[in-house]
Order: sequence, then structure tokens, then C-alpha cells
Amino acid sequence: MDIEPKTRTVIPRYQQIAIEVAARIANGEYAEGEKIYARSSLASQYGVSPETARRSICILSDLGIVSSEKGSGIIIRSQKKAADYIQQNSKLETIDTIKENLLKSVSRQKKEMDYLNECMNDLIEASVHFRSMNPFMPFEIRITKDCAFLNKTVTEIQFWQHTGATVIAVSRKDLVMKSPGPYVALTEGDTIYFIAQDDTADRVKGFLYPNQ
Repeated sequence: MDIEPKTRTVIPRYQQIAIEVAARIANGEYAEGEKIYARSSLASQYGVSPETARRSICILSDLGIVSSEKGSGIIIRSQKKAADYIQQNSKLETIDTIKENLLKSVSRQKKEMDYLNECMNDLIEASVHFRSMNPFMPFEIRITKDCAFLNKTVTEIQFWQHTGATVIAVSRKDLVMKSPGPYVALTEGDTIYFIAQDDTADRVKGFLYPNQ
């Protein structure tokens, strides 16, 4: 079973709370200079431990968004810095999303390549099996103006001696000549059908078209 890679960074709870508080400050819900809840109240509101609440306030305090002094509660210091903090986190989330989408795309491509390789292996296996059951299945090659032996007969060019292949038919226009014999000439536009073994099919092409 394929499992999608875990790419998205899990944001700690104290950082989530810091972001939420900063968003409320940036949106103007809290005004600069306003005193809001103490750490214990923050912990109660978000259902977290006092330590988690303390770490959230430390982030906001370090960024100059709030100040926190013992006995004075939490005081809002900068709406702009709160907005900057939210924007910064938004960019990080965008990068994280792009990374996640990229890795998912790579994962999909890998699955497609694995499937393609599987299909190719099946095709090769089927082709080998089919040819083993049909050892006399003919090959074919088209005679073009680039043929080195245009208008020469099979005997003249010693076709079998050079290639080990046997010509069994020639298709010329609307005519198919079966067992054409050794004196059939290779004419432009012909399709030559031959029986080959091993690499003989490639040898035939190399013999008729040595410059290709």
C-alpha cells in the first residue's frame, strides 16, 4: 500500500496560539496600549497548560507585539508588528503548500513511471512469448530511393549470403508476390517480407541501407 509522504510541518500549539492572538491584534480587536488577559487566563481560554501560554506570550513579546510584566498582565504594543508576523507566517504556509504539492506531483510521476515500466515489461514478455510460438513470423522492410541495391535482384546482391534472411514475399503496388524467387529485383516502393533469426532483421536493414 502506497503512503503519501508527510510534507506539511506541524506547527506547535504555543505557536498557533501566538499567531491567533497576533491576528486579533492585527485586525484591531485589541488596541495598542490595551491590557488583555494574564497568562493564566490565556491558558484557560485556549485549554492549554500555563507553560504553553507562557511560550506563546514569549514569542509575541520577543517580536515587540506585546509586553508582559509580572503583575501587569499582557499589554498590546504594536499592531503593525502583529500584522508583519501574520504576513510572515502566511508566506511560510505558502512555501509549505508549494513543497507539499511538488512532492505529491513527484510521487504521482513515480507511480506513472512504475506503471509504464510494468507495461513495457509485459509487452516485451508477450512479444518474446509470441515470437517463440511463431518462429516463422515474417519481418518487413520498405525499399526506398536510398536503398543501396535499387533495381538489383536478390541473387545479384547475394541477399541470403549477407543477411541470413530468406525473402518470402514482395508487395509491389497492389500485387503481392509470394515466394518471388531469387531473380526478383528490389524496386522503389516495394515492401520486402522475409524470415529472420536472432539479429538478422537488423542485419537486413544495415545491409540494404548501410549509410543510415
